[in-house]
Amino acid sequence: MNCLKKKTTKLLFHSPTTFIFTQTLFAQQRKLYLFTFDDTGAVIVQTAPGKVVTHRGGTITLPCRYHHEPEDVDPNHIRIKWTKVSDAFQFEDVFVELGRQQKAFGSYRGRVSLERAGPGDASVIIHNITLQDYGRYECEVTNDMEDDTGFVNLDLEGVVFPYYPPSGRYKLNYHQAEEVCRQQDAILASHAQLHKAWLEGLDWCNAGWLEDGSVQYPISQPRVQCGRKDSPPGVRNYGYRHKDDECYDAFCFTSNLNGRVYFLKRFKKVNYLEAVKACQRDDAVIAKVGQLYAAWKIQLLDRCEAGWVEDGSIRYPIVNPRTRCGGPEPGVRNLGFPDKKFRLYGVYCFRRNTDVQSTQAPKETITKPANSTRSI
Repeated sequence: MNCLKKKTTKLLFHSPTTFIFTQTLFAQQRKLYLFTFDDTGAVIVQTAPGKVVTHRGGTITLPCRYHHEPEDVDPNHIRIKWTKVSDAFQFEDVFVELGRQQKAFGSYRGRVSLERAGPGDASVIIHNITLQDYGRYECEVTNDMEDDTGFVNLDLEGVVFPYYPPSGRYKLNYHQAEEVCRQQDAILASHAQLHKAWLEGLDWCNAGWLEDGSVQYPISQPRVQCGRKDSPPGVRNYGYRHKDDECYDAFCFTSNLNGRVYFLKRFKKVNYLEAVKACQRDDAVIAKVGQLYAAWKIQLLDRCEAGWVEDGSIRYPIVNPRTRCGGPEPGVRNLGFPDKKFRLYGVYCFRRNTDVQSTQAPKETITKPANSTRSI
């Protein structure tokens, strides 16, 4: 049985201007904090080199610590603010605290709280992680005279998959690509997510939109029809394209499922409408494309039977390639979009978990000192 170990802090290195601390959280888990002081005594805080990783539905701590010189700063004058920063340098407020006043914003309401592990801890805990939480976060600590920021990158475990609609390839502008990914239980992938998928073997010869508005595609096996055979493997990049006027496919990203995808066993094949009703009779819904990919990648669903999914396509997931199951590589096979009246296939259903306990943060309380007019 794994046991939690007591939290410890060690001073690794000291110079006139730099302190480096490690904080042991649990067995084999460590956080690194770098504090650098300028000539005025202000503190520059850099948090968690690299990234922190979780999955959809999980809980994660974004580490951030601060230090003041001198140390007798009135805590009621310290403001802690967390902001999400997109690749396009758009800013979304997440959480702010000033003294005893706290406020969470937008979709983070009810899901965010400060860790409060001790003096100087500005770490924030995010509960019930969503796909949209992926990205870069800024931790800003301010007193009356000085302020400084640090950044934390939040990564999600998951899978990238290419997507095009029933209307065909290269039919989606940027906004339509965002929407089709959302409809299939996913978001537009980032360049980092696509690059990681390419490193894991993703090879796709059609260009697709990414979250930052660029158009790219991953090639593991260069060939003539995919940007010249003599070109090296890599992620091909068309650059940033016009979001309204140009049309491509989409690269979507999804993560853990709060439920299970399964092939519904039946004695006869069904058309699309019958497939939808069959899942409903089984206390489930017809699976979305993103859910099928997540089940294949994360839950290792392996089924050599073609079935309907929510967008009207026919697919099946293969973890262990074998004869008569669609080729030598693992993946989710796609047989396209047949006439929905055909009774030639089975169906993949999705049943949501109903026994998962809530992971929301404690309800926030906002306490205002008497006669206080300060704004947070």
